[in-house]
Amino acid sequence: MTDAITKARQNEKEDMKMKSANAKAGMRIGALVGGLVFAVLGIVPGFYFGSFGTLILLQKLMGVVEPTLFVRAAVVCGSLIGIAAAAVVSLTIGGLAGMALGYIVSAPAAKRQDVSKA
Repeated sequence: MTDAITKARQNEKEDMKMKSANAKAGMRIGALVGGLVFAVLGIVPGFYFGSFGTLILLQKLMGVVEPTLFVRAAVVCGSLIGIAAAAVVSLTIGGLAGMALGYIVSAPAAKRQDVSKA
């Protein structure tokens, strides 16, 4: 009786390891795809919206925005923040989508193992 329980627990642990391994692999692949999407489609919008958002913010704070050193430095910082935000969003969404696909792919294999054990 205890041998059957021990075997069942070991099988559950192996199933969880397989699911988590598939999910981790999917997350890595998804993050890689998200990084590629960012490199192709995310840099320019991140730069554009970051610098434009900084100019709008400075206009609301200062009124008329003159092209001084402070304004230029703020626009550069805003551009970097916009690019970083686009990168974080792309990598996060890609990783989550990949992890979800990893779970979806591992589900039929887990069901096949359950059927074969019964």
